Amino acid sequence: MNRLLDELRGPVPPRAHDARAIAALAANPGCARRAVLDAAGVDKDGTARHLGFPAPFGQSQFAITRGNAFEALVKENGCAELLRLLRELLGLPVAQVGYQDVENVGSHLRASHTRALIDRAVRDRDDSAVFYDHPLLGLEIAGHTSYLEPDVLAFQLGGRFHIVEIKSFAVIDGQAEPEKVAAAARQSAVYVLALRALLEDLGHAPERVSHDVVLVCPENFANRPVATLVDVRRQLAVLRRQLARMTRVDRLLEGLPPGLTFSLAPDAEGVPTRSAGELAEALSQVPARYAPDCLSTCDLCMFCRDEARSCGSTDLLGRQVRDRLGGVAGMSEALGLAEGTVEPAEDQEEIAGVLRLANRLREECLA
Repeated sequence: MNRLLDELRGPVPPRAHDARAIAALAANPGCARRAVLDAAGVDKDGTARHLGFPAPFGQSQFAITRGNAFEALVKENGCAELLRLLRELLGLPVAQVGYQDVENVGSHLRASHTRALIDRAVRDRDDSAVFYDHPLLGLEIAGHTSYLEPDVLAFQLGGRFHIVEIKSFAVIDGQAEPEKVAAAARQSAVYVLALRALLEDLGHAPERVSHDVVLVCPENFANRPVATLVDVRRQLAVLRRQLARMTRVDRLLEGLPPGLTFSLAPDAEGVPTRSAGELAEALSQVPARYAPDCLSTCDLCMFCRDEARSCGSTDLLGRQVRDRLGGVAGMSEALGLAEGTVEPAEDQEEIAGVLRLANRLREECLA
């Protein structure tokens, strides 16, 4: 299988997965195209740019600067502000905690140093709590180890670890944008899964990593931090299924034509030698499951949306509409069933009746 994945990627090194990319796997677990490309380590951002469909998302320099400033505020003086938040949120009874900045040991040692610190923290039985700043965790993705850096990892009394995720989007009157909270939950679930895998590898109970993640955001329009617990059990379940699916990617590879490749091998000037048309044709051999949500999570979203538009796919209407339409894949087919100009197949009788009723109600309202 590894040989087939190498052929799909071409003569370039595999793309490392960061936490955002892994979290995006949980956003659309039914997309075979995404699963194959990620399993092969294909550079989706480079692919989208070469096709002429760069992704529309990404933070501005202003947003990055604001986020860095807010994170520094939460972490200053050995995470003193974070300690205040955890006292209020988790009932942390100690006045002071330890602070370990793992980044100080150098990047090449951070993963092993994080591993040693976590092992020691689990074995230590005294009443202490420690913040680990800039830890580095490893998570195996389709045979490759990806290294991930959570904002803070907190060891709280009672032997429980908590992942702390610091985000710069505001909580206004106790409410934050649901889409941003959902994205933060998916990303935090990646860190929880990686830390649980580390504990299990060390011979400790993975359940010592709490499924409740501490999400820290600015309150209202000020820089005063506020913390809340986010339960990521649902995101963990989806993420586990998708990662397991990537380890069984051979089932997805069976139906692909021989010799298929998404190679972005560059010439002497660093430009991919393959034409955009050939690359688009290769991608079309792997079915996608586009949804409007992809516009904020997947690098190939604009290409897949254009593809869905060209064939009039019901995917453009969103997952809920698509799922309710059942086996009706095209919008022209759905309109034909609604207007009675298309004869429904045996398994389309029920949805055809619903569409005809909806069309009749629409005509009555217009009349």
